[in-house]
Amino acid sequence: MLKLNKVGWVALILVIIGALNWGLIGIFNGFDLVARIFGEMSTISRFVYAIVGIAAIYTLAETLASFRFVKHETHKPHTV
Repeated sequence: MLKLNKVGWVALILVIIGALNWGLIGIFNGFDLVARIFGEMSTISRFVYAIVGIAAIYTLAETLASFRFVKHETHKPHTV
């Protein structure tokens, strides 16, 4: 079960939005929805790109931390 706090959920949603935008760019020959809505490389567009990037870094860090936690939880040394 995925257990996220509020920041984690917001970050995950932003990462999904960013991934979908990249999917649109790849599938539809450069159609950038963020640029279409907010203007190409406008201040708001750059802010959206920056926030999505920060969310990706946060999500990556949290994911790696959870893997380390799971690894330590499942491989406890057995005492005899």
